Amino acid sequence: MRMGRHFAAAAAACLAFAATASGEVKTRVVDYTVSGTQLQGLIAWDDAVKTKRPGVLVVHEWWGHNEHARTQARKLAEAGYVAFALDLFGKGKVTTHPKEAQAFMEEALSNPGTTAARFSSAVDLLKKDPNVDATKIAAVGYCFGGTVALETARAGAPFNAVVAIHANLATQNPAQPGKVKAQILVLNGEADPMIPPAQTEAFKKEMTAAGAKFNVVTYPGAKHAFTNPDAGKAGLAALEYNEHADHQSFAEMTKFLKGVFAS
Repeated sequence: MRMGRHFAAAAAACLAFAATASGEVKTRVVDYTVSGTQLQGLIAWDDAVKTKRPGVLVVHEWWGHNEHARTQARKLAEAGYVAFALDLFGKGKVTTHPKEAQAFMEEALSNPGTTAARFSSAVDLLKKDPNVDATKIAAVGYCFGGTVALETARAGAPFNAVVAIHANLATQNPAQPGKVKAQILVLNGEADPMIPPAQTEAFKKEMTAAGAKFNVVTYPGAKHAFTNPDAGKAGLAALEYNEHADHQSFAEMTKFLKGVFAS
Protein backbone atom coordinates (compact mmCIF):
# COMPACT_ATOMS: atom_id res chain seq x y z
CA MET A 1 0.00 0.00 0.00
CA ARG A 2 1.37 3.43 -0.95
CA MET A 3 0.63 6.14 1.60
CA GLY A 4 1.85 9.00 -0.60
CA ARG A 5 4.39 11.75 0.03
CA HIS A 6 2.00 14.22 1.57
CA PHE A 7 -1.22 13.38 3.38
CA ALA A 8 -4.29 15.49 2.63
CA ALA A 9 -7.23 15.38 5.01
CA ALA A 10 -10.10 17.55 6.18
CA ALA A 11 -11.41 16.72 9.63
CA ALA A 12 -14.13 18.20 11.82
CA ALA A 13 -13.82 17.00 15.38
CA CYS A 14 -16.45 16.74 18.06
CA LEU A 15 -15.10 15.57 21.41
CA ALA A 16 -17.43 13.84 23.86
CA PHE A 17 -16.38 12.68 27.30
CA ALA A 18 -16.66 8.98 28.06
CA ALA A 19 -16.30 7.00 31.28
CA THR A 20 -12.87 7.07 32.86
CA ALA A 21 -10.64 4.05 32.97
CA SER A 22 -9.08 2.73 36.16
CA GLY A 23 -6.80 4.91 38.29
CA GLU A 24 -5.94 8.33 36.92
CA VAL A 25 -6.29 7.29 33.27
CA LYS A 26 -9.14 9.04 31.51
CA THR A 27 -10.58 8.44 28.07
CA ARG A 28 -12.47 10.60 25.61
CA VAL A 29 -14.39 9.44 22.58
CA VAL A 30 -13.46 11.41 19.47
CA ASP A 31 -15.95 11.67 16.63
CA TYR A 32 -14.49 13.18 13.47
CA THR A 33 -15.17 13.31 9.75
CA VAL A 34 -12.84 12.88 6.79
CA SER A 35 -14.15 13.47 3.27
CA GLY A 36 -17.72 12.88 4.41
CA THR A 37 -17.03 9.62 6.27
CA GLN A 38 -17.74 9.54 10.00
CA LEU A 39 -14.97 8.03 12.10
CA GLN A 40 -14.71 7.38 15.81
CA GLY A 41 -11.58 7.00 17.91
CA LEU A 42 -10.61 7.05 21.57
CA ILE A 43 -7.97 9.17 23.27
CA ALA A 44 -6.51 8.14 26.64
CA TRP A 45 -4.28 10.03 29.06
CA ASP A 46 -3.20 10.13 32.69
CA ASP A 47 -4.95 13.13 34.20
CA ALA A 48 -2.54 13.20 37.14
CA VAL A 49 0.27 14.31 34.82
CA LYS A 50 0.12 18.05 34.22
CA THR A 51 2.93 18.43 31.69
CA LYS A 52 2.83 17.77 27.97
CA ARG A 53 3.98 14.29 26.98
CA PRO A 54 4.57 12.25 23.80
CA GLY A 55 1.59 11.19 21.73
CA VAL A 56 1.12 7.67 20.40
CA LEU A 57 -1.24 6.66 17.61
CA VAL A 58 -2.74 3.18 18.00
CA VAL A 59 -3.69 1.60 14.67
CA HIS A 60 -6.22 -1.22 14.92
CA GLU A 61 -6.24 -4.74 13.49
CA TRP A 62 -8.37 -5.77 10.51
CA TRP A 63 -11.35 -6.13 12.87
CA GLY A 64 -11.69 -2.34 13.03
CA HIS A 65 -11.61 0.10 15.95
CA ASN A 66 -12.50 -2.40 18.67
CA GLU A 67 -11.84 -3.04 22.35
CA HIS A 68 -8.37 -4.42 21.65
CA ALA A 69 -7.27 -1.08 20.17
CA ARG A 70 -8.89 0.89 22.99
CA THR A 71 -7.23 -1.34 25.60
CA GLN A 72 -3.81 -0.69 24.07
CA ALA A 73 -4.49 3.05 24.21
CA ARG A 74 -5.35 2.84 27.92
CA LYS A 75 -2.23 0.80 28.65
CA LEU A 76 -0.06 3.32 26.84
CA ALA A 77 -1.69 6.11 28.84
CA GLU A 78 -0.80 4.26 32.03
CA ALA A 79 2.77 4.08 30.72
CA GLY A 80 2.94 7.87 30.48
CA TYR A 81 1.73 8.73 26.97
CA VAL A 82 -1.31 10.31 25.39
CA ALA A 83 -2.62 7.56 23.14
CA PHE A 84 -5.15 7.90 20.34
CA ALA A 85 -6.79 4.72 19.06
CA LEU A 86 -7.77 5.91 15.60
CA ASP A 87 -10.29 4.60 13.09
CA LEU A 88 -9.39 3.73 9.50
CA PHE A 89 -12.61 1.95 8.47
CA GLY A 90 -15.51 4.14 9.62
CA LYS A 91 -17.65 4.62 12.72
CA GLY A 92 -19.24 1.34 13.74
CA LYS A 93 -17.37 -0.63 11.08
CA VAL A 94 -16.21 -3.36 13.45
CA THR A 95 -16.51 -7.13 13.16
CA THR A 96 -15.48 -10.44 14.70
CA HIS A 97 -15.91 -12.40 11.45
CA PRO A 98 -12.73 -13.04 9.40
CA LYS A 99 -14.46 -12.75 6.01
CA GLU A 100 -15.93 -9.38 6.88
CA ALA A 101 -12.60 -8.24 8.36
CA GLN A 102 -10.86 -9.31 5.16
CA ALA A 103 -13.32 -7.20 3.17
CA PHE A 104 -12.71 -4.18 5.42
CA MET A 105 -8.96 -4.53 5.02
CA GLU A 106 -9.08 -5.03 1.25
CA GLU A 107 -11.26 -1.95 0.88
CA ALA A 108 -8.74 0.10 2.88
CA LEU A 109 -5.75 -1.26 0.94
CA SER A 110 -7.44 -0.66 -2.42
CA ASN A 111 -8.03 2.99 -1.55
CA PRO A 112 -4.62 4.16 -0.27
CA GLY A 113 -5.45 7.84 -0.71
CA THR A 114 -8.51 7.51 1.52
CA THR A 115 -6.60 5.50 4.12
CA ALA A 116 -3.78 8.05 4.09
CA ALA A 117 -6.23 10.91 4.60
CA ARG A 118 -7.85 9.18 7.57
CA PHE A 119 -4.46 8.43 9.09
CA SER A 120 -3.29 12.01 8.57
CA SER A 121 -6.44 13.36 10.19
CA ALA A 122 -5.77 11.24 13.28
CA VAL A 123 -2.19 12.56 13.44
CA ASP A 124 -3.48 16.13 13.38
CA LEU A 125 -6.05 15.44 16.09
CA LEU A 126 -3.44 13.87 18.36
CA LYS A 127 -0.97 16.73 17.87
CA LYS A 128 -3.65 19.29 18.75
CA ASP A 129 -4.49 17.60 22.06
CA PRO A 130 -3.50 20.02 24.88
CA ASN A 131 -1.65 17.25 26.75
CA VAL A 132 0.55 16.29 23.79
CA ASP A 133 4.05 17.44 22.94
CA ALA A 134 3.55 17.65 19.17
CA THR A 135 7.28 17.25 18.55
CA LYS A 136 7.18 13.73 19.99
CA ILE A 137 4.87 11.40 18.07
CA ALA A 138 4.91 7.63 17.56
CA ALA A 139 2.66 5.17 15.74
CA VAL A 140 1.94 1.70 17.09
CA GLY A 141 0.05 -0.73 14.89
CA TYR A 142 -1.28 -4.27 15.28
CA CYS A 143 -1.59 -6.72 12.35
CA PHE A 144 -3.15 -4.64 9.54
CA GLY A 145 -2.47 -1.54 11.62
CA GLY A 146 1.18 -2.45 11.96
CA THR A 147 1.47 -2.78 8.20
CA VAL A 148 -0.10 0.66 7.78
CA ALA A 149 2.27 2.15 10.35
CA LEU A 150 5.27 0.66 8.55
CA GLU A 151 4.09 2.10 5.24
CA THR A 152 3.98 5.58 6.75
CA ALA A 153 7.55 5.09 7.96
CA ARG A 154 8.64 3.92 4.51
CA ALA A 155 7.00 7.02 3.02
CA GLY A 156 9.03 9.27 5.32
CA ALA A 157 6.45 10.26 7.93
CA PRO A 158 8.12 12.57 10.48
CA PHE A 159 7.46 10.33 13.47
CA ASN A 160 9.98 9.68 16.21
CA ALA A 161 9.09 6.00 16.34
CA VAL A 162 6.98 3.31 14.68
CA VAL A 163 6.17 -0.03 16.33
CA ALA A 164 4.66 -2.85 14.28
CA ILE A 165 3.24 -5.78 16.23
CA HIS A 166 2.30 -9.11 14.58
CA ALA A 167 2.35 -7.19 11.30
CA ASN A 168 2.93 -8.20 7.71
CA LEU A 169 6.35 -6.84 6.68
CA ALA A 170 6.08 -7.15 2.90
CA THR A 171 5.63 -4.07 0.72
CA GLN A 172 5.31 -2.99 -2.88
CA ASN A 173 7.06 0.28 -2.04
CA PRO A 174 10.41 -0.49 -0.38
CA ALA A 175 12.00 2.25 1.69
CA GLN A 176 14.51 4.35 -0.20
CA PRO A 177 17.91 5.31 1.24
CA GLY A 178 17.60 8.19 3.67
CA LYS A 179 13.79 8.24 3.46
CA VAL A 180 12.88 6.65 6.81
CA LYS A 181 12.84 9.20 9.63
CA ALA A 182 11.27 7.12 12.40
CA GLN A 183 13.10 4.55 14.47
CA ILE A 184 11.34 1.22 13.91
CA LEU A 185 10.61 -1.71 16.20
CA VAL A 186 8.99 -4.91 14.90
CA LEU A 187 7.55 -7.40 17.41
CA ASN A 188 6.35 -10.61 15.77
CA GLY A 189 5.65 -14.23 16.63
CA GLU A 190 8.25 -16.78 15.61
CA ALA A 191 5.49 -19.33 14.96
CA ASP A 192 3.34 -16.93 12.91
CA PRO A 193 2.49 -18.74 9.63
CA MET A 194 1.39 -15.44 8.07
CA ILE A 195 4.87 -13.97 8.40
CA PRO A 196 7.43 -16.51 7.17
CA PRO A 197 11.13 -16.13 8.03
CA ALA A 198 11.93 -15.14 4.43
CA GLN A 199 9.64 -12.12 4.76
CA THR A 200 11.38 -11.06 7.95
CA GLU A 201 14.82 -11.40 6.36
CA ALA A 202 13.69 -9.38 3.34
CA PHE A 203 12.45 -6.64 5.67
CA LYS A 204 15.78 -6.54 7.49
CA LYS A 205 17.66 -6.20 4.19
CA GLU A 206 15.27 -3.48 3.04
CA MET A 207 15.71 -1.43 6.22
CA THR A 208 19.49 -1.91 6.23
CA ALA A 209 19.73 -0.75 2.62
CA ALA A 210 17.57 2.27 3.45
CA GLY A 211 19.83 3.21 6.36
CA ALA A 212 16.93 3.00 8.82
CA LYS A 213 17.31 2.52 12.56
CA PHE A 214 15.36 -0.62 13.32
CA ASN A 215 15.11 -3.75 15.43
CA VAL A 216 13.15 -6.97 15.00
CA VAL A 217 12.18 -9.13 17.98
CA THR A 218 10.42 -12.48 17.59
CA TYR A 219 8.75 -14.49 20.33
CA PRO A 220 9.16 -18.30 20.30
CA GLY A 221 5.87 -20.19 20.03
CA ALA A 222 3.82 -17.04 19.38
CA LYS A 223 1.41 -17.04 16.44
CA HIS A 224 -0.42 -14.20 14.72
CA ALA A 225 -2.45 -11.74 16.83
CA PHE A 226 -0.69 -12.83 20.03
CA THR A 227 -1.63 -9.61 21.89
CA ASN A 228 -5.38 -10.05 21.41
CA PRO A 229 -7.12 -12.21 24.07
CA ASP A 230 -9.96 -12.85 21.60
CA ALA A 231 -7.67 -14.07 18.80
CA GLY A 232 -8.65 -17.72 19.21
CA LYS A 233 -12.35 -16.98 18.88
CA ALA A 234 -12.04 -16.28 15.15
CA GLY A 235 -11.67 -19.97 14.31
CA LEU A 236 -8.42 -19.48 12.38
CA ALA A 237 -5.49 -21.74 13.29
CA ALA A 238 -2.98 -18.96 12.59
CA LEU A 239 -4.46 -16.71 15.28
CA GLU A 240 -3.70 -17.37 18.94
CA TYR A 241 -3.33 -15.26 22.07
CA ASN A 242 -0.03 -15.71 23.89
CA GLU A 243 0.03 -14.14 27.34
CA HIS A 244 3.80 -14.28 27.70
CA ALA A 245 4.44 -12.71 24.29
CA ASP A 246 1.74 -10.12 24.96
CA HIS A 247 3.38 -8.96 28.20
CA GLN A 248 6.91 -9.19 26.84
CA SER A 249 6.08 -7.22 23.71
CA PHE A 250 4.41 -4.43 25.66
CA ALA A 251 7.45 -4.16 27.93
CA GLU A 252 9.75 -4.14 24.89
CA MET A 253 7.65 -1.47 23.21
CA THR A 254 7.52 0.88 26.19
CA LYS A 255 11.25 0.47 26.77
CA PHE A 256 11.86 1.34 23.12
CA LEU A 257 9.54 4.38 23.19
CA LYS A 258 11.13 5.67 26.36
CA GLY A 259 14.57 5.47 24.80
CA VAL A 260 13.50 7.14 21.57
CA PHE A 261 11.69 10.02 23.23
CA ALA A 262 14.56 10.58 25.68
CA SER A 263 17.12 10.97 22.89
